Amino acid sequence: MKLWSAMLLLAASIAFVPPAAAEDAVVARVNGVDIKQSDLDFAASEVGPRLGTYRPEDRKRILLQFMIENELMAGASEKEDLDKADTFEKRVAYHKRRALRDAFFDMNITGAVKESEAKKIYDEKIAKMKPEQEIKARHILVGTEEEAKEIKAQLEGGTDFAKLATEKSKDKNAEGGDLGFFTRGQMLKPFEDAAFALDVGKISDPVNTSFGWHIIEVEERRDQKLPSFDDVKEPIMSQLLVQKAQVVVSGLREKAEIEIVDPEIKRSMDDAALRGEAPPLPDEEFDEDH
Repeated sequence: MKLWSAMLLLAASIAFVPPAAAEDAVVARVNGVDIKQSDLDFAASEVGPRLGTYRPEDRKRILLQFMIENELMAGASEKEDLDKADTFEKRVAYHKRRALRDAFFDMNITGAVKESEAKKIYDEKIAKMKPEQEIKARHILVGTEEEAKEIKAQLEGGTDFAKLATEKSKDKNAEGGDLGFFTRGQMLKPFEDAAFALDVGKISDPVNTSFGWHIIEVEERRDQKLPSFDDVKEPIMSQLLVQKAQVVVSGLREKAEIEIVDPEIKRSMDDAALRGEAPPLPDEEFDEDH
């Protein structure tokens, strides 16, 4: 399961690029200037990595707000004649190269990653995974072993576990002592060992941990559900995107004549190469566009 968690985290680092609209509809106007669906699509290429934690239904709203603010500042810039500044043409030239780079990335890297490849990886991984068992348990936490023994005696005498936990347990975060479902590795080892050794409906002897003394009752056992392809499709495709970028960019570097003229930067790059540090890919470090 840790593999899938890591891949889910990876998804947030890859650009979100919404599908192109059937027609380039106007979605808003700012001071008479149209903001179209295509503007949102291009904005997604720029700020997509920052939208990884948002719900899909919120992304379009956030993209539009980004474009509105962009248009407001662009309009204000024109009123201040900033487009006539000496450095403006250099700025335009830089962003033209960036746009060309983005077009290449979308065509040769993003467009080259297929869902069928992701499905193949999923099928291979899922075939090797065994469902992990999880249990649902309650506990009562007290300060001494004597108190724990008294708690167990009351439970064996028929006192309701949840009621006694509410009255006696030091763990006020677990309502009625309820810990929900958990797997191995989520609890302190003495607690975990005792809990997983219990049959459903049985009550443990006092268990000592750094928190105090516990009485545990296991309510249910089950196999944890494995993720479906839809659960992990995007993270897998994101991983494939990184791999494809490595291949494509490495190929371009091998064919190119690259001369580092600045001696200080060249020395730094040579030192990095000696340390085995690879140059950044299009989706790494300061580059957030993909």
